[in-house]
Amino acid sequence: MTVPQAILGALSVYLALGVLFAIPFVLVGAGRLDPDARQGTWGFRVLIFPGATLLWPLLAKRWAMGARVPTERTPHKEALRRSERAER
Repeated sequence: MTVPQAILGALSVYLALGVLFAIPFVLVGAGRLDPDARQGTWGFRVLIFPGATLLWPLLAKRWAMGARVPTERTPHKEALRRSERAER
């Protein structure tokens, strides 16, 4: 087996696992990670399928950990939180 064949084989396995992961993720998992995705249309699900296929290790980890939508932590939001705490 040559190096290009090995790389192509590994890539094929990665993509096959990605497709197997993406199907249940698109149907169920996306809604568990992001509540706004629960109301997603079939068009939305078709659009996120390629990304879920390619990013399946990261999404699988987040789904397994039960991660939720992260809290936005921009400098503006942090300043607002500090000012709200100071007013109390």
